[in-house]
This record gives sequence, structure tokens and C-alpha cells, in this order.
Amino acid sequence: MKRKIRIVMAKPGLDGHDRGIKVLARAYRDAGMEVIYLGLRQTPEMIVSAALQEDADVIALSILSGAHMTIFPRVRELMTDSEMDDVLLTGGGIIPEKDMASLSKQGMGKLFGPGTPIQETVDYINHWVMTNRWKE
Repeated sequence: MKRKIRIVMAKPGLDGHDRGIKVLARAYRDAGMEVIYLGLRQTPEMIVSAALQEDADVIALSILSGAHMTIFPRVRELMTDSEMDDVLLTGGGIIPEKDMASLSKQGMGKLFGPGTPIQETVDYINHWVMTNRWKE
């Protein structure tokens, strides 16, 4: 049986716009990933707890509210505290390029903006997991 990438997806904070993440969740499932979609209004603690319970390879967040400079670092901090350094933290939303660069320096994976082709995100996740998590 082929191993599946396990990806926990969530909408943290008060952002209620979930159409995009639902499209991505379906695309990731169709690409052969096991998707655990947590839904709206998740706290960083809830997200990391679920990722631990599900033995996730990836945590993907969708943030459109402007809270990315607070939420991504908090999730990364909780992941570090939980010894989840081999789990990809990625995501996207309305994030200015300078903020993406800053978050990258803080240990976040690649972040994607509106209009990014879905296949680009699938390819990134597959490559990252194969290279960094499933090293054989």
C-alpha cells in the first residue's frame, strides 16, 4: 500500500472565508493526500494538537485576515515545543511579499498568494515531504 501524505488544513483566527481552502482540500485529496480539514476559527493550539494526534506530515493554514505575522510564528513555536521540526508548516492567503520573506526566515515553508496554480502547491508539498520527512 502506498504511503499517503497526511495534511492538516485549517482557517485560524476570525477569518470566515473558507471557499479557497475547501478547493485546496479537495485538490489535495484528489492528488492522493490524506486531508484532515479542521474548519474555521481554529486556534494555534487546536491546530498543533490535531496535527500531533493525526501524525501529520504537513500543516497548511489559510489566512486572509491579516493576522499571518502573529499566527504563523505562534504555530511554529508550538510545533517546536512539541518536537515537530520535521513537519512542514505552509499556507497562503493575502500575505505581502515582505511578510512572506520574514516568515520564511522564521522557519515557515513556502507561502502562496491568490492565483497560485493548485498544482504548484501540490508539487511543493510532495517534494518537501519526500525530501525532508520521508528521507530513506
